[in-house]
Amino acid sequence: MRVFITGTAGFIGFHLAKLLLEEGCTVHGFDGMTDYYDVRLKQRRHQILLQHPNFSATEARLEDVETIDRVTDAFEPEIIVHLAAQAGVRYSLEAPRAYVDANVVGTFNIMEVARRHQVKHLLMASTSSVYGANTEMPYAETHKADSPMTIYAATKKAGEAMGHSYAHLWNIPTTMFRFFTVYGPWGRPDMALFKFVDAILEGRPIDVYNHGEMYRDFTYINDLVHGLRLLIDKAPERPEAPEDIPDWDSLSPVAPYRIVNIGNSQTVKLLDFVDTIEAELGIPAKRNLMEMQKGDVPATWADATLLRNLTGYAPQTEIKDGIAQFVAWFRDYYQK
Repeated sequence: MRVFITGTAGFIGFHLAKLLLEEGCTVHGFDGMTDYYDVRLKQRRHQILLQHPNFSATEARLEDVETIDRVTDAFEPEIIVHLAAQAGVRYSLEAPRAYVDANVVGTFNIMEVARRHQVKHLLMASTSSVYGANTEMPYAETHKADSPMTIYAATKKAGEAMGHSYAHLWNIPTTMFRFFTVYGPWGRPDMALFKFVDAILEGRPIDVYNHGEMYRDFTYINDLVHGLRLLIDKAPERPEAPEDIPDWDSLSPVAPYRIVNIGNSQTVKLLDFVDTIEAELGIPAKRNLMEMQKGDVPATWADATLLRNLTGYAPQTEIKDGIAQFVAWFRDYYQK
């Protein structure tokens, strides 16, 4: 299987590419190596992947349509997994244009590749942030998601809408997957776990928003990429009888298109999350209790019924085990 993955120097893309390479797939990675966070971490991920003979990579931005077309025409992908994006909820308040350029224009460029090559399956990353102000929980793919709270979430929602139109118009089997607070080894430095562990080890205070009265559905990276791998083999088909679509299925009545949550289906209170990190490190945190940040939401919680019904799989890593794995990697990588 020939798989084109965008964002292979990123956290999730690295782990997915590694898994597929271990299976014997041929993978071409595409990554812009932006400086949103430490580029050295991205470079190290790519260095590891490049040790595999079935991996090749291109460093370019999603907006660079000429390079994308040239590379994909040469590679001739069967599957496309689009993970590259301008990430981060809070940074979208500072640099909204970066999100439109990468997440809207860049996603359009990838969809055009999928149309031209008539790939067997196009899978594109969305986010739990698209649920926005929705208070009905756990979040199900069939719930309305029309009230994004940040430009990041809005650009991801735009990607979902564009993906549906392309699936309908060009019969491209398309799966959008919504992630819920992914964590684990090789994680991003802007994520809470990374920032908390780094600060606690160095004796710096950690910022705890909404005085810790926040809840997140934490998804361990290995669970996430395993779910993604299984979804690759579950390309949606345009329904012959839309009225027969089950209530739990987000399959479009007019397109080979589906949205799937990938989450642990459990909520963890932020203060309990911090307690678990302290226990693993054996060091108490200096907690800087703060108000809720603009654009943030107090809770996320995934209904992963659809993922389980499609693949027979449900993420199951306990938060203490996932945190232990991250801390072990962090201490080894940074020698702390």
